[in-house]
Amino acid sequence: MTTKALEGIRVLDMTHVQSGPSATQLLAWLGADVVKVEAPGGDITRGQLRDVPDVDSLYFTMLNCNKRSVTLNTKTERGKEILTALIERSDVLVENFAPGAVDRMGFTWERIRQINPRIVYASIKGFGEGPYTGFKAYEVVAQAMGGSMATTGFQDGPPMATGAQIGDSGTGVHAVAGILAALFQRERTGRGQRVNVAMQHAVLNLCRVKLRDQQRLAHGPLAEYPNDDFTDEVPRSGNASGGGQPGWAVRCAPGGPNDYVYVIVQPVGWPPLTALIGRPELAADPEWATPEARLPKLAKMFQLIEEWTSTLPKWEVLERLNSHNIPCGPILSTREIIEDRSLADNEMIVEVDHPERGTFTTVGNPLKLSDSPVHITTPPLLGQHTEEILIGELGLGHEELRLLRSSGVI
Repeated sequence: MTTKALEGIRVLDMTHVQSGPSATQLLAWLGADVVKVEAPGGDITRGQLRDVPDVDSLYFTMLNCNKRSVTLNTKTERGKEILTALIERSDVLVENFAPGAVDRMGFTWERIRQINPRIVYASIKGFGEGPYTGFKAYEVVAQAMGGSMATTGFQDGPPMATGAQIGDSGTGVHAVAGILAALFQRERTGRGQRVNVAMQHAVLNLCRVKLRDQQRLAHGPLAEYPNDDFTDEVPRSGNASGGGQPGWAVRCAPGGPNDYVYVIVQPVGWPPLTALIGRPELAADPEWATPEARLPKLAKMFQLIEEWTSTLPKWEVLERLNSHNIPCGPILSTREIIEDRSLADNEMIVEVDHPERGTFTTVGNPLKLSDSPVHITTPPLLGQHTEEILIGELGLGHEELRLLRSSGVI
């Protein structure tokens, strides 16, 4: 019989919006029983950016698959008692409230540890301890303060946000790593522990190559950057690869907004590339033959390549480059990605049936475990499992449940 990696692990999901739900959804996909604790009004994203009136938004559904939902007003005394009972029965608690919010509910780490010494208590915050602690954190704020925006965009333009949610979902992945490590350590110690992950810190971790380059600047300009001049800060460098091999997005026919292919020029790839672009003489030309000769004129090199690619569709460019083992990839639009057959075959683009909105498309689990297969199930309706959990698992009676409902506790 097939089991899941985290089968038998109960996660109390006290998260909302994106950073927390992205973490707990991954835990659910790994097999944990994730119980989403929502205020009676529900996660705010259930109603945000709705495309279909009066049903849960895609914002919510795409971050909360494979979970159960229980409603609970934790500001009430009975609500606190029920939360205590849930904590007693859980292995992990995850929250991403504002700093101090859970403490103010009466559930400090000391109190939670008293209730359940084995629990792993994970918190996602915007920032670590210090002058930024109380700042409100949003996706792009984390990008701004973690090094991403200052190094994204073109040299003559403003700082740019990336479309990848590295502040929210990127932090969620970091939180999962911390939670799994804490669960593993618990196997040896028998004790739970605190896991703290800050959005600014997660973005910074993803931007470490830019801190590498900040230190390299002390020894002179960064030759692999296409920039003409350098100050004492890492510049925005457009579509430069940021690695040891130069790369750039070159335009293809017919010239639409995503008719581009990203091309990386390795030393071994230069001779076949010169033949493809119709300039085979450049393979032996000392002005172009070596990486050192090409670095000072990267803009001209990619211009020559683009003169060729701009006459062909990106899929044909891809085919020709790949036939010579030249690293490349087409710029895929969101429409192309959602229609990509290979992504569907790899269960990365998944169709999910929802009881109220019908079928919706979501992103599948990127973590592929051979012994822990994933079947993505529909996200819960608000409070869908309240009775199942409070009566079936906590042992409350039907009459008490009715009273809890009428008094606004659930």
